[in-house]
Amino acid sequence: MTVARISQLDRRTTQSGKANAGRWMLEFERADPLRADPLTGWAGSNDTNPQVRLNFTSKAAAIAYAKRHGLAFHLVPAGPVKLKLQTYADNFR
Repeated sequence: MTVARISQLDRRTTQSGKANAGRWMLEFERADPLRADPLTGWAGSNDTNPQVRLNFTSKAAAIAYAKRHGLAFHLVPAGPVKLKLQTYADNFR
């Protein structure tokens, strides 16, 4: 059975606005373990599902998609946003 991870997208550290806040992403977990290629030594597998990432506007839409397609899933909430409030002058102390 295919297992999906539904996670809330974090805001990038370079973003100050909240335009894309609250977006959710569904991505598939790896079913086969990675193994080293004998020729190059790179890690790879035959499982291409982890390359698929679907974006949704809400958590409900992502859960509805997973249920509609019969996917087992688990939710991963975003971590808390920590604001470091400082003045411009604090950069020179």
